[in-house]
Amino acid sequence: QVQLVESGGGLVQAGGSLRLSCAASGRTFSSYAMGWFRQAPGKEREFVAAINWSGSSTYYADSVKGRFTISRDNAKNTVYLQMNSLKPEDTAVYYCAAAGIRRRVPVRTGEYDYWGQGTQVTVSS
Repeated sequence: QVQLVESGGGLVQAGGSLRLSCAASGRTFSSYAMGWFRQAPGKEREFVAAINWSGSSTYYADSVKGRFTISRDNAKNTVYLQMNSLKPEDTAVYYCAAAGIRRRVPVRTGEYDYWGQGTQVTVSS
């Protein structure tokens, strides 16, 4: 069982930056691939970024590539999402998730086993 708690969301102007954190409970954090997803009002939850269990491999949605960076610190049981050059269309609730997959970086919501409660990110124009 893994419990995930996101933090770091807030209100920022377009062009600004935020860093989201996701703290995980449990001793097996390093066994899980981790991902960030987001959901805007009236839209489906969409993939943002993911990282494999060791941090050696990452994958990004085209919409955030070059602006967002996912990283993890297995010693602190935490995964991060650094978001730069934010745009109003990045406004959404951001969720972190854990997947028990080690051989690749999962990108589909159905591949993830545990989810956090979400943190709101609002980018004003």
